[in-house]
This record gives sequence, C-alpha cells and structure tokens, in this order.
Amino acid sequence: MYRTAPMPAPNRRATSLTLDSKLLDDARALGVNVSRAAEAGVAIALKQAREAAWKRENAGAIEDFNSYIEENGLPLAKFRQF
Repeated sequence: MYRTAPMPAPNRRATSLTLDSKLLDDARALGVNVSRAAEAGVAIALKQAREAAWKRENAGAIEDFNSYIEENGLPLAKFRQF
C-alpha cells in the first residue's frame, strides 16, 4: 500500500475584511466558508495582477518579436506539417 506524506498546513494569519452585508448573509445562509472563499478570490486576483505585471514588463520584447515575425515570418515555418 502506498502512503503519501501529509500535506503541511498552510501558514495562516488572521485579517479583517469588510464585505457587503447581503453578500455575507447569503454566504452564511448557504454554508459558504467565507474565509476560504475570500482566500480563493485573493489568489485569483494575485494571479491576474502577476500576469498583467509580466505583460507590462515584457511588452517591449513581445512587440519586437511580433515585428520580427511580420517581417520574416515564423521561425522554422518551413518545417511545419500543417
């Protein structure tokens, strides 16, 4: 029988949030774990912010590469099978 190592518990820290009262009431009425839902929402917002930052930081390189392709075509295009 295979045994897996237990996952370490995330390092959690208490914080204070201000939420729309109707939203909070509905979440509680439906048994939604507000802390976990907020954590998931923050994780999504962080992912989006990191992606946007990466695009801003690399905009010049992306523009240069797109210009290269417009002028020279795709690298290795002659080897494409489709």
